Amino acid sequence: MVTDKKGLDPKAYTLLDEGEEYKPYVSAAESPAEFTIKSIGLGILFGIIFGAANAYLGLRAGLTISTSIPVAVMTVAVFRALQKTGIHGTILEANIAQTTGSASSSLASGIIFTLPALFMWNMAPGLLQMTVLAMSGGLLGILFMIPLRRYLIEREHGKLPYPEGMACAEVLVANEVGGNRAKNIFVGIGMGAFFKFLTSWLHLIPGHATLTIPFIKKAQVGFDLSAALFGVGYILGRRVAVIMVGGGLLSALIIIPGIAYWGDAREVPLFPETLNLIRDMPTSQIWSRYVRYIGAGAVAAAGIITLIRSLPVMLHSFKASAGQLTKRSEDGSSVQVPRTRQDLSLKTVGIGVLLIVAFLGFAPWAFGNVGGVGIRLVAALCVAVFAFFFVTVAARIVGLVGVTSNPTSGMTIAALLGTATVFLLMGWTDGTGKAATLIVGCVVAIAVSIAGDTSQDLKSGFLIGATPKRQQRAELIGVLTSAVFVCAAVILLGKAFGFGSAELPAPQATLMRLVIDGVLDQNLPWGLVGIGVGITLVCEIFKIPSLPFAVGVYLPVSTMTPIFLGGMLRHYMEKRAANHEEREGRRERGVLLGSGFVGGEGLLGVGIAGVAFALNRKPDGIGTEWLGPEWLAETVGFAAFLLLVYWFVRRVRRPD
Repeated sequence: MVTDKKGLDPKAYTLLDEGEEYKPYVSAAESPAEFTIKSIGLGILFGIIFGAANAYLGLRAGLTISTSIPVAVMTVAVFRALQKTGIHGTILEANIAQTTGSASSSLASGIIFTLPALFMWNMAPGLLQMTVLAMSGGLLGILFMIPLRRYLIEREHGKLPYPEGMACAEVLVANEVGGNRAKNIFVGIGMGAFFKFLTSWLHLIPGHATLTIPFIKKAQVGFDLSAALFGVGYILGRRVAVIMVGGGLLSALIIIPGIAYWGDAREVPLFPETLNLIRDMPTSQIWSRYVRYIGAGAVAAAGIITLIRSLPVMLHSFKASAGQLTKRSEDGSSVQVPRTRQDLSLKTVGIGVLLIVAFLGFAPWAFGNVGGVGIRLVAALCVAVFAFFFVTVAARIVGLVGVTSNPTSGMTIAALLGTATVFLLMGWTDGTGKAATLIVGCVVAIAVSIAGDTSQDLKSGFLIGATPKRQQRAELIGVLTSAVFVCAAVILLGKAFGFGSAELPAPQATLMRLVIDGVLDQNLPWGLVGIGVGITLVCEIFKIPSLPFAVGVYLPVSTMTPIFLGGMLRHYMEKRAANHEEREGRRERGVLLGSGFVGGEGLLGVGIAGVAFALNRKPDGIGTEWLGPEWLAETVGFAAFLLLVYWFVRRVRRPD
């Protein structure tokens, strides 16, 4: 529906002045329909569909898709169709639908990163146990995020961009406003989907290009030919993009070559590798066998440092939230809080967390057959402690780099290391101890993933003027309704293909299994983890933001390079603008198109996953053999990507 509103306030993208408050698209004084049966039902439906698709993708490729934007786009399309029949929907209803639906993808991430390891240990959990664990982790992630909202979303506005949250708000507002705004966002969606179709459906061109650096042993710089990652970079801007790619280049050009040079003279495999010599390993294997541990150590250390630094402000936020419970007006009635600042109460948070921890500790079928009440209670306390710590860290990380680049597996590894160390000291090193450790990691991973998704959704809500407590309820409903379907999909996929197979390698779960085996069997490569901690400490000494740098070290450099290109291009485009008006126009058009890229690729990714789930295989496509040798195919693919970037630049520079 086209309105007389002009879109998001310009302050949506910038820091607020001292004492200034952001004016959302829908003001606090307005009360349009929001939490309705229509919006919740649509969200549940999309959550089930996208949750199953993401489960397959995660088990196949070790990553999942952020579905906030795809769900928002699909919701907009459905609402437009319903409007033609006389059933009208509001922008806040659409926001509730995407909030409910997007919870399932984060739920899937935590499950597929951990629980398949139990199947590999021949300790397969049942559907009921998996569902209970998924619900527990999801609820903890949402509950821990509630008291952090005011600090991370409101007080840090302008400092933490929350790219998917921003993009999602742009999608919803563009549909509402209409005109060129809607045109830019949907043209971007079309182009992003089209390029994804070429690379991942037809396989007409490669989706990845690699440059081997001469004179440096096994040094390679990869480049994911991803419109979505480029769009995320444009939304993020130059500063964060430069720091992240710096961490990625440290891994690609220094750490990996350093390991390769050092390993040349070794005649035995270097632990944790037990079969291959370093000199016989390709670059990708060195990264997966060694750099992953270094990156996990860096992310864990940076996360803990970030947590310690945030403690004073966090405590202030908790205190402010607690004050709302007892704050009264002069006549004794409750002080009226504006609709756009209403959260679920801290009483709800406290009771909810205590009930979940108690349930995990005392219900024997929650942790399964892993021993008595003692081990379950210790495991439940580990869940509470690590979930609280890493929910705080994750909510800030996704504010910087987005949900797609949230190092959930790195924080899960840190939780596993901590829990496994506790169990080692207690002497619980048998199979049941390993299972309990992994289950702790599962619940924490789900909590971390859900917290990242929740924070992005709350950012969208903050920008458009949603009611936080209604969004929080929508997240809770999304978790509870999608858990059983996602878990059932994982079990069915495991029965069909087998975890650890070529079709379902489950790379993240395999890594988690190795970490647990390493600690409890006392053979973890602590030296590699220590190097990662050292990298973080050096960053702190030289005043380099350690968290985004550590994320760059942990993730493949190929995911960083398109983000870097997008961030640098935004800086260049805005710097070359003739005046303030032109600069603002370029910023707006670029963010809208970049948001469209993210949404388009996400939609196609989900479509590919759906086809793969239905056919038990990915679309074969044409293949890139027609392009000749691999280097030529990658060159053609990169040239095609540059054409996409050129089109992007031309459209951003063109006035509406």
